[in-house]
Amino acid sequence: MNRTLQELLEARLDALALTLQRNTIKDYRGASRRFLAYLHTAFPQVRYPSELRRDPHLLGWFRALCDRQPPLSNTTRRDYLIALRRLLNDLALDGHPIAPDLIRTADLPREPLYLPRPLSTRDDQLLQQELRRTNDLLANALLLTRATGMRIRECINLAPDCLRHLGPGAWALQVPIGKLHTERLVPADADVRRAVARLLELRSLASPAQLARSTNFLLPRWGGWEPLYNTLLLALAQAGKRAGCSCRVTPHQLRHTYASEMVRLGVSLPALMQLLGHKDIRMTLRYVQVTQQDLQREFHTARKNAFQSHRLAIPSVPRLSSRPVTGDIAGVRQALAATRHLLEMYRRQLTDTKTQRKLHRLDRRLLAVASQLDHLASEEK
Repeated sequence: MNRTLQELLEARLDALALTLQRNTIKDYRGASRRFLAYLHTAFPQVRYPSELRRDPHLLGWFRALCDRQPPLSNTTRRDYLIALRRLLNDLALDGHPIAPDLIRTADLPREPLYLPRPLSTRDDQLLQQELRRTNDLLANALLLTRATGMRIRECINLAPDCLRHLGPGAWALQVPIGKLHTERLVPADADVRRAVARLLELRSLASPAQLARSTNFLLPRWGGWEPLYNTLLLALAQAGKRAGCSCRVTPHQLRHTYASEMVRLGVSLPALMQLLGHKDIRMTLRYVQVTQQDLQREFHTARKNAFQSHRLAIPSVPRLSSRPVTGDIAGVRQALAATRHLLEMYRRQLTDTKTQRKLHRLDRRLLAVASQLDHLASEEK
């Protein structure tokens, strides 16, 4: 017996619920329900996947989403389309008769321009002063979030032994598995260590019942993470108001402020990507605010470095021996050999086979260049 489109979508959602996060499944179910409700109203005769067509069924749904009152944002409509496209593609891969390209990339609404929202220097200083003055558990948790750039949920899930001693004078905070299913170590300075120590001190004052529910967590809780999350949100907003901040402060603004501050202190974007726990450098760029003052500083630094580099007669190159580098074929050949050696050393440290293959191809090109240089040298003789 052929199953209806609704039955197939529900079965697929039940299967995905075994591996995806609860909020993701919630979004997928919402998109599926909205689409099925539209079909039942506009095209009640369509019940099976083989009957589904891009025009008029999907295009009609796109128009209905655009015409809805109150209007839906581009982000919401885009999320609906992406979720339904994933479900339909999964059904097609399972062998169900679904027409291809029912939802195309060109159908997705344009994403809104996403601007970083760091606190101003004044608001940031006022807020931190107020949190230090309050000095309770919530205030120190928020200070720790600001000092490390963590997501607020990552802070909620910190372990009591999250602080790691890596060596003489080197400490790091172990951030637990978060939004992108990764964990990381964030360097911990004296402020971070003080905040963790204060949180451990305040944690010991919690009731035995609360501690029994929070064995694996630095921040005591009564139940799940959501009540604590909402309490932190309220505490941050109230602290910002007491401090006289110019806007209502949200947890993610602390993360944006941390990212912008790190860039101004000279942290490179690849390093910042690791600190924030991102998998894509483009996401990191969205967190960073570059002001005109930053542009001026970077521009003049670059010009100064360029001027100094032009004054060098011969650029320094890594070499494998003490033989001086000369401006002839032998010197170029020596520099190529050193470069190939360093590339090979770097390649052996990698675990990504795709990157290793790319480096191997690059080495073959350098080898071909070296061979051509040998040919030129023999011709000169």
